[in-house]
Amino acid sequence: MRAPTGEQYRLTRSTPLGPSEATIVQVGASIREFRIAGVELTEPYGEFSTPPFGCGIVLVPWPNRVEDGIWTLDGKQQQLDLTEPDKHNAIHGLLRNTPYREIARADDSVTLGATVFPQHGYPFVLETSVEHRLLDDGMAVTHRITNDTDQPAPVAIGSHPFFSIGDVPTEDLTLTVHAGSRFPVDERLNPSAEVPVEGTDYDLRGGRRVADLKLDDAFGDVTPVNQVTATLAAPDGRTVSLWQDENFPYVQVFTTRIFPRGSNLTTAIAIEPMTAPANAFNSGQSLRWLNPGETWVASWGIRYTA
Repeated sequence: MRAPTGEQYRLTRSTPLGPSEATIVQVGASIREFRIAGVELTEPYGEFSTPPFGCGIVLVPWPNRVEDGIWTLDGKQQQLDLTEPDKHNAIHGLLRNTPYREIARADDSVTLGATVFPQHGYPFVLETSVEHRLLDDGMAVTHRITNDTDQPAPVAIGSHPFFSIGDVPTEDLTLTVHAGSRFPVDERLNPSAEVPVEGTDYDLRGGRRVADLKLDDAFGDVTPVNQVTATLAAPDGRTVSLWQDENFPYVQVFTTRIFPRGSNLTTAIAIEPMTAPANAFNSGQSLRWLNPGETWVASWGIRYTA
C-alpha cells in the first residue's frame, strides 16, 4: 500500500549528541518525524496516516487564515477557496495537499520543490522549494520562492511543526516565547489589532507550563535570544527550541488535547514560524510583494540541547 503522503525521504546524520534521523514526506513537504539519539523532537505520525492538524507541513503563499477567503487586488475582489468551511476562511495556503518533486538529495538533507499555479483567488505562478537539512544540534529549514508572473505577487511563508521532547508528557513541558505582543482573535480565529502582552496571561517570556495553556494565538514583537524565539523545556533541563531568521518576525502557538499518538489522544503543541500574521492579504502587515523574477529566501530551524 502506498503512503498517503507519498515518497518518504529519510535523512540521517551522526552528531555529538547521537544519531540524528528525520523523515520528510512528498505531500506538503511535511516533517513526519525527527529525533536525535532516539529522542523525538517533533510529534511523529504514522507512515500510513495523513498529517494530523497539518503536522509539519509548509504554509505558502500564506500561513494561518484569510478571513472569508476574500482579499482585494488592484481594486478587484479575489475569492479564495474556503478550505476551513466551518469557520468560513481560507487556511494555510495552497500547497498543503500538493505533492512536491525532488530537487536535491543527500544523506542528511533533501530539497523539494512545488509550483503554485493560478487558481481561485490567487492569479500568480510561484516556484517554491524547501530544504530540510540535519545539523549537529538540530535541523535547518530553508524556503525559496520565485515569482514567475509578470506582475508583483503577494507572498507569506509559514510552517506547522509540533514540538516534543521524547517521552516527557507535553503538558509537563515549560513554554517560553520571546514576544512582546499578540493578535487577539474572534470566534472564527481571525485576528484584530496587535496588542502588548505585558501584564496579561499571554506574556510567555518568563515561561509557563503547557498544561496551563490553551492557545491558538499569533505573537509579534519577537525579540530572539541567540536567534531562538521559543523554547520548550523538560523538568530534567533538556530543551527544544525554534529559531528564526529576520524574515520570520512572528510565531503562532497552538495547543490541542486531542493529538493522535498511536491509539491514544494526547496534548501537543505546535510552534509555527511565520513571516506575516493571519489575514495579511487584507491587513498588509509584513506581506512580501515579490517582483517578477524576484526570489525570496527565508530560514528557520529546530535546536536541541540535552
